[in-house]
Amino acid sequence: MQTIDDVNALRTAISGLRRDGARIALVPTMGALHAGHMALVAEARQRADKVVASIFVNPKQFGAHEDLSTYPRAEAADARMLKDGGCDLLWMPSVATMYPDGFASTVSVSGISDLWDGAARPGHFDGVATVVAKLFNQVRPDVALFGEKDFQQLAVIRRMVADLDFAIEIVGVPTERADDGLALSSRNAYLTDEERHSALALPRALGEAAAAIRVGGDAKAALAHGVERLRHAGFDPIDYFALVDAETLAPDPAAGRARRLIAAARIGRTRFIDNLAVD
Repeated sequence: MQTIDDVNALRTAISGLRRDGARIALVPTMGALHAGHMALVAEARQRADKVVASIFVNPKQFGAHEDLSTYPRAEAADARMLKDGGCDLLWMPSVATMYPDGFASTVSVSGISDLWDGAARPGHFDGVATVVAKLFNQVRPDVALFGEKDFQQLAVIRRMVADLDFAIEIVGVPTERADDGLALSSRNAYLTDEERHSALALPRALGEAAAAIRVGGDAKAALAHGVERLRHAGFDPIDYFALVDAETLAPDPAAGRARRLIAAARIGRTRFIDNLAVD
Protein backbone atom coordinates (compact mmCIF):
# COMPACT_ATOMS: atom_id res chain seq x y z
CA MET A 1 0.00 0.00 0.00
CA GLN A 2 1.29 3.43 -0.96
CA THR A 3 0.97 6.28 1.55
CA ILE A 4 0.97 9.74 -0.07
CA ASP A 5 0.69 13.27 1.32
CA ASP A 6 1.44 15.38 -1.77
CA VAL A 7 -1.19 16.27 -4.41
CA ASN A 8 1.13 15.91 -7.40
CA ALA A 9 2.35 12.52 -6.17
CA LEU A 10 -1.28 11.51 -5.65
CA ARG A 11 -2.19 12.37 -9.23
CA THR A 12 0.75 10.34 -10.54
CA ALA A 13 -0.22 7.39 -8.35
CA ILE A 14 -3.89 7.57 -9.39
CA SER A 15 -2.85 7.54 -13.06
CA GLY A 16 -0.88 4.39 -12.32
CA LEU A 17 -3.81 2.73 -10.57
CA ARG A 18 -6.04 3.54 -13.55
CA ARG A 19 -3.74 1.74 -15.95
CA ASP A 20 -5.66 -0.76 -18.11
CA GLY A 21 -8.97 0.89 -17.21
CA ALA A 22 -9.09 -0.11 -13.55
CA ARG A 23 -12.09 1.11 -11.56
CA ILE A 24 -11.19 3.11 -8.42
CA ALA A 25 -13.12 3.32 -5.15
CA LEU A 26 -12.63 6.01 -2.51
CA VAL A 27 -13.27 5.56 1.22
CA PRO A 28 -12.97 8.98 2.92
CA THR A 29 -12.30 8.86 6.69
CA MET A 30 -11.07 11.03 9.55
CA GLY A 31 -8.99 8.16 10.92
CA ALA A 32 -9.28 6.44 14.33
CA LEU A 33 -10.49 3.50 12.28
CA HIS A 34 -12.75 0.71 13.51
CA ALA A 35 -14.74 -2.16 12.04
CA GLY A 36 -17.24 0.26 10.51
CA HIS A 37 -14.53 1.84 8.38
CA MET A 38 -13.18 -1.55 7.41
CA ALA A 39 -16.65 -2.60 6.26
CA LEU A 40 -16.46 0.34 3.83
CA VAL A 41 -13.10 -0.90 2.57
CA ALA A 42 -14.44 -4.44 2.17
CA GLU A 43 -17.43 -3.17 0.18
CA ALA A 44 -15.10 -0.99 -1.90
CA ARG A 45 -13.07 -4.04 -2.86
CA GLN A 46 -16.25 -5.66 -4.16
CA ARG A 47 -17.13 -2.62 -6.28
CA ALA A 48 -13.76 -1.60 -7.74
CA ASP A 49 -10.38 -2.88 -8.86
CA LYS A 50 -8.38 -0.47 -6.70
CA VAL A 51 -9.23 1.04 -3.31
CA VAL A 52 -8.05 4.45 -2.11
CA ALA A 53 -8.69 5.51 1.49
CA SER A 54 -8.15 9.00 2.84
CA ILE A 55 -7.42 10.10 6.39
CA PHE A 56 -7.94 13.78 7.08
CA VAL A 57 -9.34 15.36 10.24
CA ASN A 58 -11.15 18.21 8.56
CA PRO A 59 -11.08 21.41 10.64
CA LYS A 60 -13.79 23.03 8.52
CA GLN A 61 -16.48 20.65 9.80
CA PHE A 62 -15.77 21.31 13.50
CA GLY A 63 -17.46 24.15 15.36
CA ALA A 64 -15.61 26.64 17.56
CA HIS A 65 -16.21 24.66 20.76
CA GLU A 66 -16.12 21.13 19.34
CA ASP A 67 -13.46 18.45 19.74
CA LEU A 68 -11.04 19.15 16.88
CA SER A 69 -7.99 19.29 19.16
CA THR A 70 -8.88 16.08 21.00
CA TYR A 71 -10.38 14.06 18.15
CA PRO A 72 -8.86 10.54 18.28
CA ARG A 73 -5.82 10.10 16.06
CA ALA A 74 -3.99 6.81 15.40
CA GLU A 75 -2.31 7.15 12.02
CA ALA A 76 0.15 4.25 12.33
CA ALA A 77 -2.49 1.79 13.51
CA ASP A 78 -4.90 3.07 10.86
CA ALA A 79 -2.35 2.50 8.10
CA ARG A 80 -1.79 -1.09 9.27
CA MET A 81 -5.54 -1.76 9.27
CA LEU A 82 -5.95 -0.38 5.77
CA LYS A 83 -3.01 -2.35 4.42
CA ASP A 84 -4.31 -5.56 6.01
CA GLY A 85 -7.78 -4.77 4.63
CA GLY A 86 -6.53 -4.67 1.06
CA CYS A 87 -6.34 -0.92 0.50
CA ASP A 88 -4.07 0.05 -2.42
CA LEU A 89 -3.36 3.69 -1.57
CA LEU A 90 -3.67 5.87 1.54
CA TRP A 91 -4.10 9.60 0.88
CA MET A 92 -3.10 11.44 4.07
CA PRO A 93 -2.77 15.18 3.35
CA SER A 94 -1.95 17.88 5.86
CA VAL A 95 -4.22 20.83 6.65
CA ALA A 96 -1.84 23.07 4.69
CA THR A 97 -2.15 20.79 1.67
CA MET A 98 -5.94 20.78 1.77
CA TYR A 99 -6.37 24.44 2.71
CA PRO A 100 -3.29 26.40 1.58
CA ASP A 101 -2.85 30.09 2.29
CA GLY A 102 -5.50 32.08 0.48
CA PHE A 103 -8.03 29.24 0.32
CA ALA A 104 -11.39 30.99 -0.04
CA SER A 105 -13.94 28.57 -1.50
CA THR A 106 -16.85 26.83 0.20
CA VAL A 107 -19.32 24.26 -1.12
CA SER A 108 -22.76 24.68 0.43
CA VAL A 109 -25.70 22.33 -0.12
CA SER A 110 -28.79 24.25 0.94
CA GLY A 111 -32.05 22.74 2.06
CA ILE A 112 -30.96 19.25 3.03
CA SER A 113 -28.16 20.75 5.17
CA ASP A 114 -30.39 23.14 7.09
CA LEU A 115 -32.24 20.84 9.51
CA TRP A 116 -31.17 18.36 12.17
CA ASP A 117 -27.35 18.28 12.42
CA GLY A 118 -27.21 21.36 10.21
CA ALA A 119 -29.23 23.28 12.80
CA ALA A 120 -27.38 21.80 15.77
CA ARG A 121 -23.94 22.34 14.21
CA PRO A 122 -24.04 25.48 12.02
CA GLY A 123 -21.55 25.33 9.17
CA HIS A 124 -20.80 21.64 9.69
CA PHE A 125 -22.14 20.44 6.35
CA ASP A 126 -20.45 23.27 4.46
CA GLY A 127 -17.19 21.87 5.80
CA VAL A 128 -18.18 18.32 4.88
CA ALA A 129 -19.26 19.23 1.34
CA THR A 130 -16.12 21.32 0.75
CA VAL A 131 -13.67 18.64 1.84
CA VAL A 132 -15.52 15.82 0.03
CA ALA A 133 -15.63 17.86 -3.18
CA LYS A 134 -11.86 18.38 -2.89
CA LEU A 135 -11.27 14.67 -2.26
CA PHE A 136 -13.39 13.79 -5.29
CA ASN A 137 -11.37 16.16 -7.48
CA GLN A 138 -8.07 14.89 -6.10
CA VAL A 139 -8.74 11.16 -6.35
CA ARG A 140 -11.29 11.16 -9.21
CA PRO A 141 -12.91 7.90 -8.07
CA ASP A 142 -15.56 5.94 -9.93
CA VAL A 143 -17.33 5.07 -6.69
CA ALA A 144 -17.19 6.47 -3.15
CA LEU A 145 -18.44 4.75 -0.02
CA PHE A 146 -19.88 6.30 3.14
CA GLY A 147 -21.40 4.80 6.26
CA GLU A 148 -25.14 5.10 6.84
CA LYS A 149 -24.54 6.00 10.48
CA ASP A 150 -23.90 9.56 9.27
CA PHE A 151 -27.18 9.46 7.39
CA GLN A 152 -27.63 13.19 6.83
CA GLN A 153 -24.03 13.48 5.65
CA LEU A 154 -24.71 10.73 3.11
CA ALA A 155 -27.82 12.57 1.91
CA VAL A 156 -25.92 15.85 1.59
CA ILE A 157 -23.17 14.20 -0.45
CA ARG A 158 -25.69 12.54 -2.76
CA ARG A 159 -27.37 15.90 -3.36
CA MET A 160 -24.02 17.59 -4.04
CA VAL A 161 -22.96 14.88 -6.48
CA ALA A 162 -26.25 15.17 -8.37
CA ASP A 163 -26.20 18.97 -8.44
CA LEU A 164 -22.56 19.36 -9.48
CA ASP A 165 -22.53 16.51 -12.01
CA PHE A 166 -19.80 14.46 -10.35
CA ALA A 167 -19.55 11.23 -12.34
CA ILE A 168 -19.24 9.21 -9.14
CA GLU A 169 -21.45 6.44 -7.78
CA ILE A 170 -22.25 7.06 -4.09
CA VAL A 171 -22.77 3.94 -2.00
CA GLY A 172 -24.17 3.94 1.52
CA VAL A 173 -22.98 1.04 3.66
CA PRO A 174 -25.13 -0.14 6.59
CA THR A 175 -24.09 0.88 10.10
CA GLU A 176 -21.74 -1.48 11.89
CA ARG A 177 -22.73 -2.10 15.50
CA ALA A 178 -21.22 -3.67 18.58
CA ASP A 179 -22.81 -6.89 19.82
CA ASP A 180 -25.01 -4.88 22.19
CA GLY A 181 -26.34 -2.68 19.37
CA LEU A 182 -24.35 0.53 19.88
CA ALA A 183 -23.27 2.05 16.56
CA LEU A 184 -19.49 1.99 16.14
CA SER A 185 -17.92 5.46 16.22
CA SER A 186 -14.44 6.84 16.71
CA ARG A 187 -15.85 9.10 19.43
CA ASN A 188 -16.95 6.09 21.49
CA ALA A 189 -13.38 6.18 22.80
CA TYR A 190 -14.45 9.13 24.98
CA LEU A 191 -16.99 7.05 26.93
CA THR A 192 -16.66 5.89 30.51
CA ASP A 193 -18.03 2.42 31.27
CA GLU A 194 -21.14 3.96 32.84
CA GLU A 195 -21.72 6.28 29.88
CA ARG A 196 -21.32 3.42 27.43
CA HIS A 197 -23.97 1.41 29.26
CA SER A 198 -26.34 4.39 29.32
CA ALA A 199 -25.73 5.04 25.60
CA LEU A 200 -27.45 1.76 24.71
CA ALA A 201 -30.74 3.55 25.30
CA LEU A 202 -30.32 5.29 21.92
CA PRO A 203 -30.36 2.27 19.56
CA ARG A 204 -32.99 0.64 21.74
CA ALA A 205 -35.24 3.71 21.62
CA LEU A 206 -34.87 3.85 17.83
CA GLY A 207 -35.71 0.16 17.56
CA GLU A 208 -38.80 0.49 19.73
CA ALA A 209 -40.05 3.53 17.83
CA ALA A 210 -39.45 1.87 14.46
CA ALA A 211 -41.30 -1.27 15.55
CA ALA A 212 -44.27 0.77 16.75
CA ILE A 213 -44.47 2.82 13.55
CA ARG A 214 -44.09 -0.21 11.29
CA VAL A 215 -47.25 -1.80 12.72
CA GLY A 216 -49.25 1.39 12.31
CA GLY A 217 -48.74 2.96 15.71
CA ASP A 218 -48.99 6.70 16.23
CA ALA A 219 -45.68 8.19 15.08
CA LYS A 220 -45.84 11.24 17.35
CA ALA A 221 -46.43 9.06 20.40
CA ALA A 222 -43.56 6.75 19.40
CA LEU A 223 -41.21 9.71 19.00
CA ALA A 224 -42.27 11.24 22.32
CA HIS A 225 -41.67 7.90 24.06
CA GLY A 226 -38.22 7.69 22.46
CA VAL A 227 -37.28 11.15 23.69
CA GLU A 228 -38.47 10.31 27.20
CA ARG A 229 -36.43 7.12 27.19
CA LEU A 230 -33.30 9.07 26.23
CA ARG A 231 -33.91 11.63 28.96
CA HIS A 232 -34.33 8.88 31.54
CA ALA A 233 -31.01 7.35 30.42
CA GLY A 234 -29.21 10.66 30.99
CA PHE A 235 -28.94 12.07 27.47
CA ASP A 236 -28.75 15.87 27.60
CA PRO A 237 -29.21 17.70 25.34
CA ILE A 238 -31.32 15.72 22.88
CA ASP A 239 -30.87 17.58 19.60
CA TYR A 240 -33.51 15.61 17.72
CA PHE A 241 -35.40 12.32 17.58
CA ALA A 242 -37.42 12.46 14.38
CA LEU A 243 -39.12 10.56 11.59
CA VAL A 244 -38.02 11.95 8.21
CA ASP A 245 -38.16 11.37 4.49
CA ALA A 246 -35.22 9.07 3.73
CA GLU A 247 -34.20 11.08 0.66
CA THR A 248 -34.89 14.71 1.51
CA LEU A 249 -34.77 14.43 5.33
CA ALA A 250 -37.92 16.55 5.52
CA PRO A 251 -40.03 15.87 8.64
CA ASP A 252 -43.46 14.22 8.43
CA PRO A 253 -42.79 12.25 5.22
CA ALA A 254 -45.65 11.82 2.79
CA ALA A 255 -47.43 8.51 2.42
CA GLY A 256 -45.56 6.09 0.20
CA ARG A 257 -42.17 7.70 0.78
CA ALA A 258 -39.28 5.77 2.35
CA ARG A 259 -38.84 6.86 5.96
CA ARG A 260 -35.95 7.00 8.41
CA LEU A 261 -35.77 7.53 12.14
CA ILE A 262 -32.85 9.79 12.99
CA ALA A 263 -31.53 10.91 16.38
CA ALA A 264 -28.73 12.91 17.94
CA ALA A 265 -28.09 13.35 21.66
CA ARG A 266 -25.23 13.75 24.09
CA ILE A 267 -23.98 11.92 27.18
CA GLY A 268 -21.08 13.59 28.94
CA ARG A 269 -18.64 14.86 26.30
CA THR A 270 -19.82 12.42 23.63
CA ARG A 271 -22.43 13.30 21.04
CA PHE A 272 -24.16 10.34 19.42
CA ILE A 273 -25.92 10.18 16.09
CA ASP A 274 -27.82 7.12 14.94
CA ASN A 275 -30.65 6.18 12.60
CA LEU A 276 -32.83 3.29 11.58
CA ALA A 277 -34.89 2.49 8.50
CA VAL A 278 -38.60 2.29 9.21
CA ASP A 279 -39.89 0.68 6.00
